[in-house]
Amino acid sequence: MKKAISLALFISGVIALILILASFFPKYLGMLLFLAVFLLGDLVLWLLVRAWIKRRDKPLKLLLSALFWLPGATLFFLVIAGLFIPFISWNTTAKAILLSLLLMTIMSKMIPLAITLLSRLISILVSGLFKTRTYRLWWIDVSAWILGGLVWLTMLMGMIVWVFDFKVVTVDVSSPKLPASFDNFRIVQISDIHLGNWTCKRKLNEAVSRINGLKPDLVVFTGDMFTYSSSEGRGFISCLKEVKARYGVYAVLGNHDYGDYVKWESPVAKEMNFDELKNFFSELGWKLLLNHSAVIHHGDDSINILGVENWGAKRRFQRYGDISKAETGINRSLFSILLSHDPSYWDSIISSKHPEIDLTLSGHTHGGQIGIEYGSLRWSILAVSNPLWGGLYLKNKVGFLSTLYVNEGLGTVGYAGRIGIRPEITLIKLHTIKK
Repeated sequence: MKKAISLALFISGVIALILILASFFPKYLGMLLFLAVFLLGDLVLWLLVRAWIKRRDKPLKLLLSALFWLPGATLFFLVIAGLFIPFISWNTTAKAILLSLLLMTIMSKMIPLAITLLSRLISILVSGLFKTRTYRLWWIDVSAWILGGLVWLTMLMGMIVWVFDFKVVTVDVSSPKLPASFDNFRIVQISDIHLGNWTCKRKLNEAVSRINGLKPDLVVFTGDMFTYSSSEGRGFISCLKEVKARYGVYAVLGNHDYGDYVKWESPVAKEMNFDELKNFFSELGWKLLLNHSAVIHHGDDSINILGVENWGAKRRFQRYGDISKAETGINRSLFSILLSHDPSYWDSIISSKHPEIDLTLSGHTHGGQIGIEYGSLRWSILAVSNPLWGGLYLKNKVGFLSTLYVNEGLGTVGYAGRIGIRPEITLIKLHTIKK
């Protein structure tokens, strides 16, 4: 009876925790359901290892028990703290590191849970099929915990070292529509800085130096400057103002920039956050394109730069993007570049219905942050759910070639680290094809 009451209280606590978190983070329901599964799995894992822990000496038993429940207890106290101190007002670096450490521990503990459950299931099946007694192989359990520890250490390296291992990717785009005077025009694309997850200002200065060192004619930013609120940018203005390009910097918004991922005190507070966002870009001197366009003049020739607000094929993302508004008043015969945060907009609408758009530049995916990029070998944890996770994509529709480039992002979200997918600065070189 006592065990049943304890189990009921634990499950009730998990449900209450998830409901509170859902009110804090209205757009993270999928991740919160995953968290609920983890917490319940944590209980199962505890029941599996409890007997072994209880056989240890008292000091060691207390230490192991404390370490086991530390992530869950930390999460509980963070939620309680969030009831009194609004999450968006927490220190940016501390917030990013704490959440990452929690995520790392969750992922690491899921490995011994899965392997231990699988080994016991196999043992039960073998015992039932062959009517014989089976013995648990202790080394399987030990190996599972060692593997979980290695995953934790690898993710820690991803936070400390690889997250700032910037790469420059050069992409050549050729078109017969491009005027001769724009041949070798240099565009640097950056995306998904996520200042709410940025943990080292010095490294952002380094990224800016790398950008300027490419001597761009134009710099474009394809969304997600922030993670939760525009207040995250206050300490980074002087750094980002140093981004220089001959024809300026153009930007669009990403799904995180609207402030939809946290609970606001009132609609007015959320509106003020959006006003602060626009002031932030204005102070940087970056031209924010909200379903709008601009014309870049180079000598006697011109090209169009269009920018749409965020539009995602998945319904949990905003659908504010409107290419028709962005194209209002432009000369559609000119070579046109579209900035669209979510690549699904190109896949769903641009490539099939707007062949006049020659090149679409997107971000959003971060390349999954975890994967493999080694020579021709390219794989991301997003590969199954999102084939447009990074790189160059082409579609030929009714004789028109529509081109998309997906930048893998400069920053991170959720887990403040990268493993195998380095933060990207893209240099796009435009070339004229002589008719």
